[in-house]
Amino acid sequence: MTSSLVRDVMTTEVVTAEPSTPFKEIAARLAQHRISAVPVVDADRRVLGIVTEADLLLKQEHPDPKATVSLIWTRRRRQERAKAAAAVAAKLMTAPAVTVPPTATVTEAARRMHTARVKRLPVVNERGQLLGIVSRADLLKVFTRPDEAIRSEIINEVIVGDLMMNPSRFLIHVDDHDLGLPMILPWMGPRALQQGDGIRR
Repeated sequence: MTSSLVRDVMTTEVVTAEPSTPFKEIAARLAQHRISAVPVVDADRRVLGIVTEADLLLKQEHPDPKATVSLIWTRRRRQERAKAAAAVAAKLMTAPAVTVPPTATVTEAARRMHTARVKRLPVVNERGQLLGIVSRADLLKVFTRPDEAIRSEIINEVIVGDLMMNPSRFLIHVDDHDLGLPMILPWMGPRALQQGDGIRR
């Protein structure tokens, strides 16, 4: 269903950073806009990476860039130490960023977030240019639609559009307890209900 696509729930006004954006400026943008990450883009709006609050907080964990690096540190630990010493977005960012196209379904986006263990995904076109950003909270919007909107969408797009069937042949039940997941059952008519051959109330 079209209302379950990323393009319908994403945020289009995205705060970004350039590769040369300084550490302090990134921190200021996060605080000013009350966000937890910024995509890093080039002059053509292509997504190069992403800088998160976690990346910036590494400076707190590794305050002395000249401290001796332990021989038993893992590769990830060493990468974190390098980020902590970084001064601009190009060195701070996680790259490549995990992205999603606008035509992906909300389910696909949620699965990608879970697999990559990230809280948001930059939305990009086929050229990798930034179109928006989608967060966990954005994905949950599909469950806040009015019941009647969900029911109308099922009738128009699934039953009539995809199945090319008469909606009167189905009983469509949507309520708050379904969390936006409707029950669709074939409608056998009142006589069938009385005889016990169809759907019981």
